[in-house]
Amino acid sequence: MIFLQENLIYCIPALGLVGIIVMMIKSAWVNKQDAGDKNMQELAGYIADGAMAFLKAEWRVLSIFAVFTAALLAYSGTITEINGVPMHSSWIISISFIIGAVFSATAGYIGMKSATKANVRTTQAARTSLKQALKVSFTGGTVMGLGVAGLAVLGLGGLFIVFLQLFHVTSANSVEMRTAIEVLTGFSLGAESIALFARVGGGIYTKAADVGADLVGKVEAGIPEDDVRNPATIADNVGDNVGDVAGMGADLFGSYVATILATMVLGQEIIVTDKFGGMSPILLPMVICGLGIIFSIIGTWFVTIKDEKSNVQTALNLGNWSSIIITAVASFFIVKWMLPETLSLRGYAFTSINVFYAIIVGLVVGTIMSVVTEYFTAMGKGPVNSIIQQSSTGHATNIIAGLSVGMKSTVIPILVLAGGIMASYHFAGLYGVAIAAAGMMATTAMQLAIDAFGPIADNAGGIAEMSQLPPEVRERTDNLDAVGNTTAATGKGFAIASAALTSLALFAAFVGIAGITAIDIYKAPVLAGLFVGGMIPFIFSALCIQAVGKAAMDMVQEVRRQFREIPGIMEYKAKPEYDKCVAISTKASIREMMMPGAIALITPILVGFTFGPEVLGGLLAGVTVTGVLMGIFQSNAGGAWDNAKKSFEQGVMINGEMFYKKSEPHKASVTGDTVGDPFKDTSGPSMNILIKLMSIVSLVIAPYIAVKAINTEHQLEVRKEIKIQQKTDRNGNTIIDTLTNVTDTLSR
Repeated sequence: MIFLQENLIYCIPALGLVGIIVMMIKSAWVNKQDAGDKNMQELAGYIADGAMAFLKAEWRVLSIFAVFTAALLAYSGTITEINGVPMHSSWIISISFIIGAVFSATAGYIGMKSATKANVRTTQAARTSLKQALKVSFTGGTVMGLGVAGLAVLGLGGLFIVFLQLFHVTSANSVEMRTAIEVLTGFSLGAESIALFARVGGGIYTKAADVGADLVGKVEAGIPEDDVRNPATIADNVGDNVGDVAGMGADLFGSYVATILATMVLGQEIIVTDKFGGMSPILLPMVICGLGIIFSIIGTWFVTIKDEKSNVQTALNLGNWSSIIITAVASFFIVKWMLPETLSLRGYAFTSINVFYAIIVGLVVGTIMSVVTEYFTAMGKGPVNSIIQQSSTGHATNIIAGLSVGMKSTVIPILVLAGGIMASYHFAGLYGVAIAAAGMMATTAMQLAIDAFGPIADNAGGIAEMSQLPPEVRERTDNLDAVGNTTAATGKGFAIASAALTSLALFAAFVGIAGITAIDIYKAPVLAGLFVGGMIPFIFSALCIQAVGKAAMDMVQEVRRQFREIPGIMEYKAKPEYDKCVAISTKASIREMMMPGAIALITPILVGFTFGPEVLGGLLAGVTVTGVLMGIFQSNAGGAWDNAKKSFEQGVMINGEMFYKKSEPHKASVTGDTVGDPFKDTSGPSMNILIKLMSIVSLVIAPYIAVKAINTEHQLEVRKEIKIQQKTDRNGNTIIDTLTNVTDTLSR
């Protein structure tokens, strides 16, 4: 036990390394599976090549951004003081930023590579049994989950050790420790910056292709969604990988890192005597998340089914619940072992057992958010059925129903989040809010495995359709795909819940570093900042949706051109020009992702340096509130529209009459799904990165705009006056009067 206490900090990156090793083993297993016949492999090759082409194009653009930003950070790190107040940064923050950006991009690449290998192998496995198809697709998702979590823990833990040595940190509450953690924020900034562009760019790509494939292929030409004759079908399947897999991987990588970092920043303010040199509040979030990787690996063992009639969703839920319960139980012993009995942060005292309760709150909030999201988006549930029923009276009523479902779906999640924030703060103050987010993110590897399983199953069904495999194969992939739609929606719910708690923790860290004690909305500039912040998620969403609409128009025109100018496509005598559609999505997504990204990065800098930290705090509050609401509304509305459309494939009863595909209500549901596509896969999921990235940018610039720097001269004058009075006056009563007068003057 003594050895573990002395070397605990080195165990953290080791846990991340374990995750990566297991990931490599599972990846090798997936690669060994049968990839099917030559035609299947050719189609899978088109998808893999298209996904890789997009990532390379995206990386070329983002590398320029990364170098430019790193140069600015390096310069800021050389500033030693502002208005006489010393800065605790270093030019090494630029290196930290680049490492974070590279790790984030790598996380997305691992997920994309795994998905493009697993999709065709899932299709081939579906020719034998549903059990084997689930095993291949879920293992492919597990590769992504473990890769993301493993890289995050390895990167953060490893860099933290390096910075402790580099800055000669001698105690947990020293100036050197503050410098080490401040430089570490560059890692999180790099991760979230890449995540935003990956999410927005991938979302634009996938939905431009999806909308084009649906409008011309399904509605105009009357062919199935994944029909090999549809020129946009390859681009559509590529989009599943670059948006739902690579984008989500980079997204949750950023959340994972930001959550741990925010808790570390707050933990550094807590002065304790413990077995770890006073570092237990700093190390705790990394330890919990590191062990969460191991618990997620254990959870994957429970994801299996017996036969064709088994419930796939039940198997996934069993694995998820197992990892959550093990994490909850283990957290009790970890907290009791690491933390002292009593702690205090910014005057708020709490006990170690209360920290454990805060972790449980985080796990409960994440679970409830997933359950509520599943209810509002799953087939067979009331909200989706209400959209189906209103599809019978036309396209407009379908849209009205979907918007209504999305808006109603915000009520319970917001109440749960509000309750979670209040409960976690009650138990352990601001540290409790941050550690609750860390507890929620502990099982990220399992959450991502379940989430990535969906796009893999979707791709598998597409390959089965394009390869014209027997109906029983498509039935098995459809079974997995239907579950995957629900897991994708619940994954987005989990992501937005974690983003909300993470942003609040980052906000608390920002307030402390910026030297402000409150955000007073009674002040006109602060209130103005609040309103501007509330507007940003709307303009951000508008730009994302507009980008999808523009790219979709280009895609529709290209698909129509190919149907018109290439004879024999509909008779299977000629092959469509898939690469043209892939190129349209790639160019549009790279071009259109710039403006939303610029808004997220530049706005906090402009507001902070122009109006100061308190107005910036108002801006962050507005962004967080409306961002969370918009994220939940758009993701759930889009998910509900999607599953309403899919319900017609099995047949639905409306007013005593059965309706199927190609019926008038089905056409109305396709319109709803088309409207919902950019909601659920572009602008909605981007909200969580928007609010986190703006908080992280604010945290990085906080030392340079801190109010301490502004008021330093005044504070020094007051201290000098008090000191002189104490020296010159010998009458005790006079000293008290003088000090009281000085205090009154300061108050006024």
